[in-house]
Order: sequence, then C-alpha cells, then structure tokens
Amino acid sequence: MLDSNYLLTDDQMAQFITKGFLVLRNDLPASFHERIMSKIEYVLPAEGNPGNNILPRIPELGACFETPLVRGALTSVLGPDYIMHAHRHLHGNKPGKEQAQNWHKDGYWSSMRSHRPWWAMIFYYTQDVTEDMGPSEVMAGTQYYEKFLGEQGETVLPAGKAGTMVLIHFDLWHRAALNVSDKMRYMLKFQFVRLTAPASPSWNHTRRDLVLPEDTRFRHRVLWQDVWNWLKGESGGSAAYSAADATDAAALARWAADLQADDAAVRAEAADELGLLGEAAADHAAQLAGLLDDASEIVALNATYALGRMGAKGSERLLAAMAAGTTQVATRAGYGLQGAGAVAVPGLATLLAHPDEKRRALAAFVLGMIGAPSGAAVPALLAALDDDASEWVRRNVIEALGLIVQPAERIVAALTGALDRSLREEGAAAAITSGEGIDYTEPQWYIVNKIGYTAALSLLRIGNNGDPNLAVGALKRALDSKDRYARAYAFEALCHYRTEEAIQAMLTFIGHSRWCADTHKASNT
Repeated sequence: MLDSNYLLTDDQMAQFITKGFLVLRNDLPASFHERIMSKIEYVLPAEGNPGNNILPRIPELGACFETPLVRGALTSVLGPDYIMHAHRHLHGNKPGKEQAQNWHKDGYWSSMRSHRPWWAMIFYYTQDVTEDMGPSEVMAGTQYYEKFLGEQGETVLPAGKAGTMVLIHFDLWHRAALNVSDKMRYMLKFQFVRLTAPASPSWNHTRRDLVLPEDTRFRHRVLWQDVWNWLKGESGGSAAYSAADATDAAALARWAADLQADDAAVRAEAADELGLLGEAAADHAAQLAGLLDDASEIVALNATYALGRMGAKGSERLLAAMAAGTTQVATRAGYGLQGAGAVAVPGLATLLAHPDEKRRALAAFVLGMIGAPSGAAVPALLAALDDDASEWVRRNVIEALGLIVQPAERIVAALTGALDRSLREEGAAAAITSGEGIDYTEPQWYIVNKIGYTAALSLLRIGNNGDPNLAVGALKRALDSKDRYARAYAFEALCHYRTEEAIQAMLTFIGHSRWCADTHKASNT
C-alpha cells in the first residue's frame, strides 16, 4: 500500500499541468547510484548500449521506480494502475560537441498525441549533474504545442545530485543541452502509460480550484482547467470553472472585439476569457471558430478550448471545422471537441463516414478521448473497424474502443478479432523487419504491427471488464508477434488477467525470454 504522504500536492499537479515537468529528489543512498554508474561505465564500452534491455541488464535500476516518492508521483499523474512501457534508453552526452541537440518531442506511441496525461517520462541522472554538463533541457509548458516556440519559450535545465529524476509530460519539447564540461553525462529515460481514465483525483487533492503558478509565460486557463477537471474525474464540458457566474456585458463586448486585435497575446487572452464564460459567450462562437487557423498556435488553442466550453453552439462550429477545415484546423478542433464531451458524440459518430480518412481518424480519436460518454458511438466504431479501408482509421478506432470500455463483451470480441487478423497479416510485412523497402519517414515506423500493438494495448486497458477468456488465446499468439511492443502489451494484459491459462502463458514466455545479466559478450560465457 502506497503511503498517501508521497502523493503530489495540488501545487505540484498545477506545475505539471502548466509547465509539464517536476523535479524529484529520490532518497536512495549515494552508494546505490555509484553502483549503477560503475555498471554503466562497464557495459557501454564492452557491450554497447543495451537500449530496451537496460533494465534486465542492470536490474538494480528497478529500485529507482519502486521508491514511494517515484510511485507517488507517477500514481498522481497517471493513476494507480499505470505501467512502465517496454521502451527505455540509456542516453550519454559527450563533452566537446559544437552544439546542443535539436529541440524535439519524442516519437509517440499512441495513435495521436493527447494533451491529457495518458503518457509520461522520467529522466534519471545516475551521477551528480551540473548545468555545464548538459542535462536534458526542457521548454516549460510546451507540451500542448505542435510547433516549436523558439526564443519565446522558457527553458529550464533541471540538474542536481545523483538520483535526481525529472518527471515530464510525454509531449514536452526538450533536448540534450551542450556539455561544456570535461565529463561524460549519463541519463536513463523510462516511459510510463496510463491505463484508465481518472474516476477521482489520485493525488493529495485538497482544494477545488486550480491555482496557477504565478510565473506561467503563456496563459491557457481553459485548457489547463480541462486537464485539471479530467484528472479529477469530471466529464468534459460539464465541469465547473472558477469564473464568475455573472456576465459583464461591457467586458464581453471588449473581449469579443479583442479577438480581432493585431497582437496575438491580446487575441489569446480574449479567447481564454470568453472560454471561461462558457455558454454565456456562445454568441461569439463564429468569431472563435475563425481563429482555429490563427498563425499563433497559442491563440488557436485558446479558441478551440473556448468553443469546447460553449455547449451545442461551440460543438457545432468545431464539428464543421473538423469536417471542412484544413488538416491543421481539423486537428485543433479535435482538442476542443474532446473538452466538449458528450454533446459532441453524435456529430463525431457521423464524421466516421467522412470521405477523408484523416477526418474519420480524428473523429475516432476524439471519441476515445471523451471515453465512457462515447458509448452511443460504439456501433459506428465497430462498423468502421470492420469496413474502413484505412489502417490509420482502424487503429484510432481500436484505441478508442479500449478507452470507451463498455459494452465490454462486444468490444473485447472485436479487439480480439482485430489482433488475430493483424498477426495473420504480419507475414506480408516481412520487409519491415528486414529493413528493406521501408519509408522511415512514415509516422511511427518503430511500431511494426500498428493494429496488433494497439489492440493489445486496448485489451490491456479494458482488463477484466470483459471476459478475459475471450482474449487470452489471441494474446498468447501475440507473444510471438514480430512487433516487440505488441509482445510487451500482450504480456502485460496476460499479467492483468491472471486466469490459469494466462498465468501459464506468462510463465512460459518468461522462461523463454528471461535475460541473464551475467551472460554477455564481455563475459565470454
């Protein structure tokens, strides 16, 4: 049982929502980190980077993520049933480079990126790291932006004693800073996955309202409030905001006029203010919809989240933008529809028949992000899974079904069928595993079997809500998938099911794949 004293506070959660990172000071002794460092300094030159095998190669690392401090932080952000993802990596930053790493977001694992924290990462420093050693630099608050902010952004260099860990939103812009010291800097990156949508706060939640840090550079109060409310288990579009109930007509008119201002900061503030008023400002939905293609992503995000708070009128504008706008506009509209919640479900279900596969995929993605209130759209999603020719659409449908969960029996049967079909089709994709004829610019080329990978994840998320016996056979077969991450999710799902057949499959898999940390190239045995 985790001691609740180690859960994050409201202030820490507010920082994570607004800035996208938290620095954790793990209390393991210095000797522990020294032992990890000595093993790293032996493994790298003798064997090369173990990549995903860093944990079984240096199993002591697991202790870092079992301390109450780390478990409390991950539970607070990702819920009590989070899992560690199978991808992890040892990063080294050599001194003497001429420039820092490029700013980037990591390659993502879900069908699309989400503003809500379904994923997180931890950077663990195995040694004392100072700023001159080039720690991983983060750009605070940029997890919601597709475009890089450049010099507008606030950069932070989290560093500290050995054992320092940085918990970040998966989509935060970051890079390895320039190492101007004479020492090699190491960092271990681990990733974590939320399995279920929040039903209640999983941190030490004591106050109703989100209190923002004073030093936030850009203001996204409606967006941040959406994440805060979702983490509290409140459904989109209906959760209370802290704005005054009464609407000042003069102020409303001023904010509406400011939507046309030349200054992007003024437009962004006006959109945010109108969003806080919700349906009381719905007469300005058309003006806000016109900002979805604003050159400033900050303005566009505030506009789409504002529309998501404006009930039927706001949803109508967002659905129209998703149907007829550019791909960028349609994607931005999706985030607003996610915030709108149940009111948007019928329109999104209709968009599953849109002639453009990108719109159909977006509609499926948003239905999944809305979650349980999208239950009425399950028949349309199941039809799309059977009939849609687009793999990208089907993959979004599969992930959505795993997030909606009910009716579990129908969904589990459909996901099991999709997983089995994907496994049968893997032979036709043999070129992917051989490296021949592959376009490595394709999104997520590192996932070989995207349908099977996503189906295994969705079955894991549904867990025992359905009949595990329907899925165990397909999950056992997925343990032999060509996709290493499909294998990993299948194993995790079998661990959760715990039926007799699932346990036997797990034990067999472990027996065949167990890593011996003492057998390697350098040991010569």
